[in-house]
Amino acid sequence: MADWNSNQYLKFKTQRTQPAVDLAMRVIDRAPKTIADIGCGPGNSTAVLARIFPRGDILGIDNSPNMIEKARKEHPNLRFQLCEALALEGMFDLLFSNACLQWIPNHETLIPALMDKLNAGGVLAVQIPMNGEEPLFQLIKEVAAEPKWGLRDVPMPPNETRTPSAYFDILSGCSSAFDIWETKYYHPLADHKALVDWVKGTRLRPYLDYLGDKRGSEFEREIAYRAEAIYPVTKTGEVVLGFRRLFFVAVK
Repeated sequence: MADWNSNQYLKFKTQRTQPAVDLAMRVIDRAPKTIADIGCGPGNSTAVLARIFPRGDILGIDNSPNMIEKARKEHPNLRFQLCEALALEGMFDLLFSNACLQWIPNHETLIPALMDKLNAGGVLAVQIPMNGEEPLFQLIKEVAAEPKWGLRDVPMPPNETRTPSAYFDILSGCSSAFDIWETKYYHPLADHKALVDWVKGTRLRPYLDYLGDKRGSEFEREIAYRAEAIYPVTKTGEVVLGFRRLFFVAVK
C-alpha cells in the first residue's frame, strides 16, 4: 500500500489539528517532562505539544517515511523518528496520540502495552476518529461496493476503533484512573469536492491507489456528485462535514 501523502493531509491542517489542541489542553496541568507523540504525521500535533509544554523533551514518531520527512522539513526545531508505536523505546510522562491508534490492531493488548511505557503517574492521551456513521463515509462505502469499480477485493487498512464501553473495560484493567468523552466537530468546507479532498488521503487512499489516475478521478467525481444530494449548501456557499471523535486520558 502506498505511503501516506502529507501534502493531502495538510490541506485541512487547522481542522485536523484542533482535536490535538483540545486533547493537549486536557492534560496541561500535568507539566510532563518526557513526551512522545505517537502517529505524529506531518508534525502538526507535535508542534501543538511543543507550544503547550515548552519545557518538555518531545519526540514525534510515525511509521510513514513521507510524514516524517514532511515533519522534519516543517518543524526543524523538533525531533522526529521513523518508528512503530510498539517499538518506541524509553519511558515517558506523556504518551500522546491524535488520530492514529485506529490504524493499529488489537487495542486490548496495544493500550496496556503503551501504558507500560509510562513513568509512575504518567498519562496516555488519545483521540480516535469515530465517524463511520457520517453520511459521507456511508456514501463512500456504497459507491465502492458497486461492481463497476471492481473494488471488492482491495485491501483496506485496519480500523480498530472500539466502542466507548469497550475502552472503559480496557482502561479499567490497565490504569489507575481515566476519563472518556467524545466531541463532534462541524467543519465548513468550500464545496462538495472539498468533502472528497478531506478523505482523499485517508479513507479513499486504497481505492485511488488501485484505480489509477483516470478511473480514480471518475470515482472522486461520482462521490462528489452524489454528495450534493446529502450535504446542502449553507448560506455562506459552503457545506458542513460532521466529524465525531472519541477521546480518553488514562493515568498509570
